Amino acid sequence: MSLLLNIDTAVDKAIISIAKNGEILQDAINNEQKDHGAFLQPAIQSILKKVTTTLQEIDAIAVVSGPGSYTGLRVGMATAKGLCYALNKPLIIIGSLDVLAYQAIKELRITNTAIPTLFCPMIDARRMEVFTALYDQFLNTILPPSALIINEAIFGKQLLKNKIVFIGNGAVKWQQLCSQKNAEFFEAQINSLYMSELSYSKYLKKTFADVAYTEPMYVKEFYTTTL
Repeated sequence: MSLLLNIDTAVDKAIISIAKNGEILQDAINNEQKDHGAFLQPAIQSILKKVTTTLQEIDAIAVVSGPGSYTGLRVGMATAKGLCYALNKPLIIIGSLDVLAYQAIKELRITNTAIPTLFCPMIDARRMEVFTALYDQFLNTILPPSALIINEAIFGKQLLKNKIVFIGNGAVKWQQLCSQKNAEFFEAQINSLYMSELSYSKYLKKTFADVAYTEPMYVKEFYTTTL
């Protein structure tokens, strides 16, 4: 049996959950990105109380490592690492693009198609840029996470021989430019289940991160106009 605390503050909506063997016992969602820091600790205490358990009883702590909001990633990672240090618990990291791709794979349940289906999560990185990657239907990485400037020609080579399902808040910008017949767009509702299933899988395999040296996956350097 496993009891995991899952933390995701990578994008505009933060979500935390307590999951037993990959099944959600309780979760909490925050819709205000700038308030993720203030949201986390009270929300963790609240859901622990609702499931009548304590932090000491948690078997491991999972956190979404990125890419995504710089501030959100730092808040989530600092919280997860701090709890792991204090409680001597294992740390599990999950990619934000992995979660989105996994959600599309699970919800669409694509089986037999005329051409192969790939999954492309996109997270808004401001302006006309997105964080993205490409996966097959088994969540194997075809193209690793990167920052990409959107234009009409992106993924042109892959779209010639594959259907690609685009998912995430960054896919909205791409949809406005896309005229490729093999491109499909999937609107996903936030759901704590998919991170919990991925973190449970890593827990069973004992795929733990180094608490001391793990950092968020920013993909690109932080930019600010403030000196």
